[in-house]
Amino acid sequence: MKKTIIFIVLLLPFLYLLWSVQSANDPIKYIFSFTGVSAVVILMILLSITPIKKVINLVKYRKMIGLFAFFYALLHFLNFYILDAQLDFAFVVKETLDKPFVYLGMIAFGILSFMALTSTKKLFRKFSSWHKLVYISLVLVTIHSSMAQKVLSSLEYTFIVATCILLGYRLYTKFLPKVKLQ
Repeated sequence: MKKTIIFIVLLLPFLYLLWSVQSANDPIKYIFSFTGVSAVVILMILLSITPIKKVINLVKYRKMIGLFAFFYALLHFLNFYILDAQLDFAFVVKETLDKPFVYLGMIAFGILSFMALTSTKKLFRKFSSWHKLVYISLVLVTIHSSMAQKVLSSLEYTFIVATCILLGYRLYTKFLPKVKLQ
């Protein structure tokens, strides 16, 4: 039951996008923004699972949440490749090389793609240590989002602060020695 509820909640942004894009002034830009924000937010939710597991334990849904983050990142990329670049691979390569925020996004998307492809039980066992690259992906998408907007809004500041908190938590738990209270 919990899995179904989480699935529906994670699908709601997509359903809302399908409904709301019809009234957008610039549908391509709207899809970029919506899918990008959805991917980042779900990625942050994914990385929040460990710190909040004592409050609500979603560890067994981590894979599904991660695949939804990839789904929205894939929609973001497909919007770029199909609607914006109109399937022109040369244009995609040129944009990727000319604009730093695009290649940062491409690197982050590559990391998320690798993680999605290796999320099966068999491949995860083999590549689980590589899944820590998700933190690099989070940093890259945060920079990507900030650079794409050109002017930082409260949303970008929120992403930056949340990224710093999540990365700080990860570094704190990974590198600081465990202190035993007497």
